[in-house]
Amino acid sequence: MAENRLTRTLEDREASKRKMTWSPASILPDPNPVPGWAFKYIRTSVMGQNDPTNVSTMFREGWEPVKAADVPEIMHQRDNNPNSRYPDGVEIGGLLLCKAPEELVESRRKYFQDLAQRQLEAVDNNMLSQKDKRSNMDMFAEKKSQISFGRGK
Repeated sequence: MAENRLTRTLEDREASKRKMTWSPASILPDPNPVPGWAFKYIRTSVMGQNDPTNVSTMFREGWEPVKAADVPEIMHQRDNNPNSRYPDGVEIGGLLLCKAPEELVESRRKYFQDLAQRQLEAVDNNMLSQKDKRSNMDMFAEKKSQISFGRGK
């Protein structure tokens, strides 16, 4: 019975391996997640020209620069620009890695979601308050979506 078994060296492991797939490298490395914090790259310059307005706006919104020492996994990928305004930060190609509390980021997302909803309601109310001049009928909004596949109805 032992002579019927194949030895491990005769087995073809290459056939059972999954093919490797290539994907383009990310331009901006992601730091390791830290509970309670969200990360974002903010623009510090465009085409070699500083953009202090964008940076100060983001800082006022609550974003703060991440120190390179705090993210050793990407510290070696940062630009070593001696003229950088953020020598202790992680700046790559005119973008500065910043962090903010997740609660703040979620609050900001909700604010803009509510703003978009109010704008949509204002457009609907304005449109629905008008009459169709051709038929003197009130306008109405029918908001429903339908998904169909193939040629069916």
